[in-house]
Amino acid sequence: MPSPDAEARRAWIATLAKAPPARLAELMPELPPHDVLRSPEIGAVMVRGRTGGTGAAFNLGEMTVTRCSVQLPAGPVGHAWVQGRDKAHARRAAVIDALMQTEAAPALSARILAPLRTEAEARRAARAAKAAGTKVEFFTMVRGEDK
Repeated sequence: MPSPDAEARRAWIATLAKAPPARLAELMPELPPHDVLRSPEIGAVMVRGRTGGTGAAFNLGEMTVTRCSVQLPAGPVGHAWVQGRDKAHARRAAVIDALMQTEAAPALSARILAPLRTEAEARRAARAAKAAGTKVEFFTMVRGEDK
């Protein structure tokens, strides 16, 4: 199978990393045979931000992450970086990344990634609705001498 588009791979890795670990385990309870290239390791990364989203970059702080790399017997290598200290989540995400580089990709996408994306969008919409409920509209009245 040809190597996946970099943008598509970036999207599914992000989906797997942001997925709730219990939900990912529910969608793929059994992992196929694989070799662990880099066993799950817990570490920290520096999170950077930008003032106003476009200004100068600054260090926001550190975040705990767990990373893992695996290889399937057929050859594809999968990598994962997940927030927190969940080693099983990192390993499962790495195995799915490797599987997404095989002929199983369409089936996995429909069975695992599509539900995760739908659920993530529902969570985003719920947060946006909650935030919209706190929105305050300001208005000013024009007085006679302001004309």
